[in-house]
Amino acid sequence: MALLERTRLRLFEKFVFAASRRRREAEHLATGRHGELAAYFYLRRQGYVLTARGWRAGLLRGDLDLIGWEGGTLCFIEVKTRTTRDVATAEAAVDEDKRRTLRRLARHYLRQLPQNDVPVRFDLLSVYLERGKTAEIELFRGAFGWH
Repeated sequence: MALLERTRLRLFEKFVFAASRRRREAEHLATGRHGELAAYFYLRRQGYVLTARGWRAGLLRGDLDLIGWEGGTLCFIEVKTRTTRDVATAEAAVDEDKRRTLRRLARHYLRQLPQNDVPVRFDLLSVYLERGKTAEIELFRGAFGWH
């Protein structure tokens, strides 16, 4: 199963990078897209059931990178990808302003559920994509709360 997922990931990576070159997508955007894809497969291997990627709420600023369930808990997952650890950790990019944005989006998402009194958690994934190396991923469950 892991071999199949790695093969899928490699094929999708080739597609993403080929498409980004055709559209002349900025390298940092391609890196972020690659990191979110690696995070998606990583979380699936961890037992998460992912239900949304890149969820947006109309006119509200920002997006929720991944939304999924771990057991009976609904998780809003922010993915931060870096190609190096030299400057700062990836998770350091989720400052208070970013947390406010994620909370606002999560509240909007919850209002659309038929049952919105489910346990909720904000998770953070740091993905490091150093050239020539396998992606390194670190998961922070319950990285921050509602306040």
